[in-house]
Amino acid sequence: MQETIHKKQENPFVRSPTLDTVLMVERSIEENSGEFNRTILWKELPKKVMWQTFLVILDYLESINKIAFDKEGNIAYIWNPVLAKKLSMRKEIKL
Repeated sequence: MQETIHKKQENPFVRSPTLDTVLMVERSIEENSGEFNRTILWKELPKKVMWQTFLVILDYLESINKIAFDKEGNIAYIWNPVLAKKLSMRKEIKL
């Protein structure tokens, strides 16, 4: 067990995607919101991405509430920048 933990600490960026890759995946999800599941979206990306890296990106986008999955596993883009801008202008909200 010590070895497994130690290996993860040696190189924590093995599956860290570049910003360009994250943005490409996010754009693809936004353009095809609700149409594809993970596998189909991955195959339809404009550039090839390793599966593990793709999953890291999906986890990230879900954790910051930009995407959600429906009961069939399709990915939907749920980020609303117009609403976020309106909320940020409220006195009660400080950025």
